[in-house]
Amino acid sequence: MLIMIKIFSIGFIFSSIFIFSQIKAKIVKIKDGDTVVALLSGNEQETLRLADVDCPENGQAFGKNAKQFTSSQIFGKTVIFYRIGKDRYRRTLAKIFYDDEKYLSAEIIKAGFGWWYFQNSRNIKLKEYETLAKEEELGLWSDKNAIAPWDFRKAKRNKQKREIL
Repeated sequence: MLIMIKIFSIGFIFSSIFIFSQIKAKIVKIKDGDTVVALLSGNEQETLRLADVDCPENGQAFGKNAKQFTSSQIFGKTVIFYRIGKDRYRRTLAKIFYDDEKYLSAEIIKAGFGWWYFQNSRNIKLKEYETLAKEEELGLWSDKNAIAPWDFRKAKRNKQKREIL
C-alpha cells in the first residue's frame, strides 16, 4: 500500500509539472518549417525546434513551402508550447499548440510539408497522418523522389567532407 501511495504521489508531481509548464508566447519569426522564434514575457526570445516532425531544409525542394505553411499557421499568433528538451544545437525542443488545441507538428505532417520524425518520436498517430498525406500526394508527397531531410543533410555533410579532402 505504501508503494502505491509513493507511485501515485510521484505521478501526481510529474503530471502537475507538465500541466503547469505550458508557456504562452507570440511567434515573431519563422526560421524554417520546423524552427520558429517565440517572444516570451519580458521581451525574451526563444528559438523553438518543433518536436515530432522534420521539414525539408531551406535549400531543399519544398523547404520554402514548409516554411510558408508554418508561417500561415502561427506567425503573429499567441501559442502555447511545452518545452521537452534541447537539441544538439541548444534549441528548445517544443510541442506547439494553437487555434483551439491544434498541434502544429501534426498539422504540418497532415498537409504534407514534413516527415514524421520517427527517430525521435513515439507518436504513432503522426505516422498515420504521414501515410494519408502520401496516399493523397499532398505537398512534398507530390514528388515521387522526395528526400527526407535527414538524408538530405547527410548527403550535404558527405559532399562537404569530400570537398575538404
